[in-house]
Amino acid sequence: MSFVVMTDTSANLETTQILDNDLRVIPFSYIIDGKEYNILKDRNFNAEDYYARIRRGMKVATSQIPPQQYADFFEPVLREGKDIIFVCMSSGISGSCNSARIAAQMMTEAYPGRRIEVVDTLGASLGEGIIALHAAQLRRLGRDTADAAAELRLHAKRMFQVFTVDDLMHLRRGGRLSNLSAVVGTVLQIKPLLKGNEEGKIVAFAKVRGRKRSVEALADRYDRYVVAPETQTVGIAQAACREDAEYLASLLRRNRPPREILTVEYEPVTGSHVGPGALALFFEGSDEVRSFG
Repeated sequence: MSFVVMTDTSANLETTQILDNDLRVIPFSYIIDGKEYNILKDRNFNAEDYYARIRRGMKVATSQIPPQQYADFFEPVLREGKDIIFVCMSSGISGSCNSARIAAQMMTEAYPGRRIEVVDTLGASLGEGIIALHAAQLRRLGRDTADAAAELRLHAKRMFQVFTVDDLMHLRRGGRLSNLSAVVGTVLQIKPLLKGNEEGKIVAFAKVRGRKRSVEALADRYDRYVVAPETQTVGIAQAACREDAEYLASLLRRNRPPREILTVEYEPVTGSHVGPGALALFFEGSDEVRSFG
């Protein structure tokens, strides 16, 4: 039985990738000055302007998708007689994954012959998007729904997600940083290194002096922990720091070049939580990689 691959806009995939891989995407929304913006419908999104406005103090509000909205998203596919693999943002940073699980339970009761697998990626941005692309590849290979979902969960467990930010205020304000005791300041140009842990929560685990060294520290983790890079699509996400992303990509190619490097600008919802200057790296390591620092 064929399955449909679904995800949300936190996966940070470009329109061409969505269309080429036949993905169905449910959009997150964000609110500025009382006006709500839908990511898929906001064709005029200007990342440079958006992050510059956040630097100047603009406040962005976000909210999770409720179960009924997920149910409405799932139902047309179930009515077609197809299964669903829904690749979602980490349950460790958003309640939307749990909303999707509630909707999946509702819909499988309404359509008992169908299967909905909610895959918690334990991540966001390309930590989610790369797994959604892998789901599409498994579908092309003819894998069944349950088998494909099991492989994707293993992929999520092995996905190391490490990043640095200019200012931890954005993560703190949104409740995205789990270990507040590790918060560091930037007065002396001390930059934090953060990661997604085994539960998909964001934790700070190291401090580096200076922006350049923080970028190099991301590449160092890649050199240490990546497994079979020649087979991988590695992801880089950046929020108004394109030159740093290019420097990071050059470092990845230096010692253990991956098969492909996919670089994206942070979409506005996740980007509002990490803030301008955020730079993230996503790659696959061992089963224990999320426990590493």
